[in-house]
Amino acid sequence: MSLQGAGQVWRRLPVTVRDLPLGILFLATSFLPGLRGHGTEVGDLPTRPLDALGVVALALECLPLVVRRRWPAVCLALVACGFALDQLRGYHSVAGTALPVVLISTGSHLEHRRRTTVVLLSVAYVPLAVALARLGSGGETPTEFVTFYLVLALAWGAGAWLRSTRAAEAERRERVAAETRTAERTRIARELHDVVTHHVTAMVVQAEAARYLTAAPERLDRSLTAVGETGRRAITDLRHLLDLLNPDHGTGTGHDTGTSAARAGAAEAVEPRTPAVGRVLTLVEQTRRSGQPVDFTEHGTPPASTGSADLVAYRVVQEALTNALKYAHGSRTSVQVRHGEREITVEVSTDGTGSRAAVPAGSGRGLAGLRERVDVLGGDFSAGGSADGGFTVRARIPTGGTS
Repeated sequence: MSLQGAGQVWRRLPVTVRDLPLGILFLATSFLPGLRGHGTEVGDLPTRPLDALGVVALALECLPLVVRRRWPAVCLALVACGFALDQLRGYHSVAGTALPVVLISTGSHLEHRRRTTVVLLSVAYVPLAVALARLGSGGETPTEFVTFYLVLALAWGAGAWLRSTRAAEAERRERVAAETRTAERTRIARELHDVVTHHVTAMVVQAEAARYLTAAPERLDRSLTAVGETGRRAITDLRHLLDLLNPDHGTGTGHDTGTSAARAGAAEAVEPRTPAVGRVLTLVEQTRRSGQPVDFTEHGTPPASTGSADLVAYRVVQEALTNALKYAHGSRTSVQVRHGEREITVEVSTDGTGSRAAVPAGSGRGLAGLRERVDVLGGDFSAGGSADGGFTVRARIPTGGTS
């Protein structure tokens, strides 16, 4: 088994099992002949050999370490009692070192009544110090008792610092997760808006036009055929997007295949398969079938790799043509796409001679979403009316290519 695999097995064990070796280590060390009587010493009591009470003191100081993270208050109380017995009887065992360790652990893991615990420990230390001073030979000064108390307080403070650091990290992760979820929802909503609005707008315009073609059966048939084709295309695009949103999409078996695969699936879900800029011509043809005269011009050759730039360019043209159908139906529309070595430039304009189609008013989310998309890639975006009543959408989208 590799070290990584062994580490994973160890982390899956109950926390009490993982803390057991520490308690056993302290207990075994305390029985070593060369270390007896060479542990923590508070006061000036003579060292005595271990007896039955000494074994009890060692058990109280070492064995509760097994539950130091599950029941930190219980562990601290038992270890503190064992330490007091150790010092009052003069065993001075190595197990006394467990008290600072437990203070650090309790300061880090205790969830409730933290201030009460600190007060109780501080109050309990006073009679212990008085008893040790009276039982000793008088060589211990009050300053030394205060110094030892400050050492214990420092251990507690270290645990409290670990706790606050862990809490801050957990809060940061939660905040990042919340921001990520919000960003994911925003991007998914943007994709749904782009897909649904364009197709449905085209269908509404085509259906409205069909009402006036009853006297021309051939033109009516073409119009209704276009409505059907647009509806089928909308269903296909929506199914593709919903498939990408399915957590099991691409796993093959329907089971989780690991964190890396999950992250890749999530990235694909919020950024659907990138359409090539060449598909802009399909948009143009669909818009023409909806009764919108569109001139399409494309300059340059698309580079081999454009990253997300071609998707953004596609969405710019899609949204601009959707708005042309809505607000300037029948107006002469021009679509120009220029491919450079490092950028794609898109311009869609109408001459303002058309009329508003019988479709619901937009929410403004489309152009705002386009601006965000372009800004993320470091490009420039503008949309506004002209003096002749037309409307122009321009976008310069860096491709990240090299010259």
